[in-house]
Formats: sequence, C-alpha cells, structure tokens
Amino acid sequence: MPWTFSERIAEFPDAAEAWLRRDPVRNTVPLTVLARVRGGLWGDGAVFGWLTDGGEVRGAVVHTPPYALLLADIPQDSVASLAEGLRERDLAGVSGPKDQVEAFASAAGREQAGRTSMRLYRLRTLLAASSTGAARAADGDDVELVTGWMAAFSEEAEPGFRRAGGREAVREDPRPRVEHGVRQGEVVLWEDGGRRVATAAFSRPILGMSRISSVYTPPKFRERGYGSAVTHAATRAAQDAGADVVVLFTNLANPTSNAIYQALGYRPVGDYTAVNFR
Repeated sequence: MPWTFSERIAEFPDAAEAWLRRDPVRNTVPLTVLARVRGGLWGDGAVFGWLTDGGEVRGAVVHTPPYALLLADIPQDSVASLAEGLRERDLAGVSGPKDQVEAFASAAGREQAGRTSMRLYRLRTLLAASSTGAARAADGDDVELVTGWMAAFSEEAEPGFRRAGGREAVREDPRPRVEHGVRQGEVVLWEDGGRRVATAAFSRPILGMSRISSVYTPPKFRERGYGSAVTHAATRAAQDAGADVVVLFTNLANPTSNAIYQALGYRPVGDYTAVNFR
C-alpha cells in the first residue's frame, strides 16, 4: 500500500479528501486544517499524504509545520510504511487516534520528549449552563486580548504540538489564527459586568460538523462558570452556523474540563494521543 506525498494542496486528490469526509467526526482535525490551508491560513512547508491500495484511496495525513503530523483514522497496517516514507522529514511530533499514533511513534524510532492523552467528545443534546454575563462575537478590537489569551493557553495546556527538550521550542504566533477566526465570526467572548472574561472558538461546519476549540478563561476569572458558559455559547453559535454535529477534544489530565463538557451534553467518541519528538 504505497503512500504518495506532495507539498502542493492542489495535488491532494479529491478522492483523498472524500475518504476523510466519510467520517468527519473522527477526521475532524485534518478536515479543518485542509479547509484553513485552502483559506490561506497555513501552508508554508506543508506536506499532504495519501494512501492507495488497488487504485483506491484508503487513508490521508497532513503536516503543517510547526505543528505535529496529523494522522487521520488510517489503516493500522499502513502506519509502518508511512513512518518510513516520512523518515527524512523534520517532525515536531505526531497526533491522532491513539492506536495509530502509538504505532507511528514506535515505527519512527524517534526520541520522544513527552505526550498528551486526549479524548474526542461529540455533543448529544446541549444542556444548560449557568453563569452571569452574556456572549458576543469577537471583533477587531478584541484581537490583541484574545491573542494574549491564546499564548497563555498554549503555555498552560502544553498540547503536545511543539518540540520539547534538546532543541528550542517552536511556538506558534497565535495572531494569524485569531485574526482569521475573528474575520470568519468563529471567536466567541463571554462578558460580565463590562469585562471580557472568557473565550472559545468554533470551526465553520464541514459536512455539518464543527469543532469547539481554544476554550480559555484567565486565572483571575476562574471558578465562576465562565468556561462552561462560553463553551455553551460557542456550541450554540456552531449550531446556528449550520452544524448538526459538534465535537471537541479534552486533555485527559484535566478532570475539570472533562466534567464541564460532559455536563453540557458532550459524550466520549474515542481516545487520541499527541507525542512530541526531540
């Protein structure tokens, strides 16, 4: 089963994206990354890979540096050949379904510098959240604040998408992502008493699927229900934008966020892992 790679998204076959679209829930991250590359947000140094067997596409992967290699729900027996095909590529890490990531990390033989265990949740029925304040869409005047919050979020979350140990850490500049999200109407703020106290984002629906991300409350505003409230508001905004399936990831090391999302009606789909390479 040969893997083919290209640095040009125009060469990524329609059949490969169609394969991802067969399961937009489990393949939520590659699908949204592809959409953003096409929108001009990322793409420098990217590589797109697809697996063929008997002329039929059976898998796809995406790598947009400095992020980790993104594995879709690819066949387990294709992972070793993928690792071999990318052996010379500079990878900060690998992220995706747990079993495939563990197999890739083993086959790649690269020194590991840490990992994050995650769980994918899917909304069943949106339940109420209780907090003072109200939600609104972020605008251009909020970009500076939200950019600072996203930098702090990255520092706190350590999501496994950066290099660690041995080399200088590669940190994303969150501003382009924040600016893009604000332009698209994807960034939600929670305000209370005239103060901006929390934020969350959602992705524009793909095949009716949207993903909640970047949920952040600054430390001084925590334990007041703002995180739950802004997640509820972002979920509702995704539904208003046309999503009938809403998903999100949690870090399994954070029991608070896992409890909050389940209280809102999110239920587990499967476990994912991100592994850092040195």
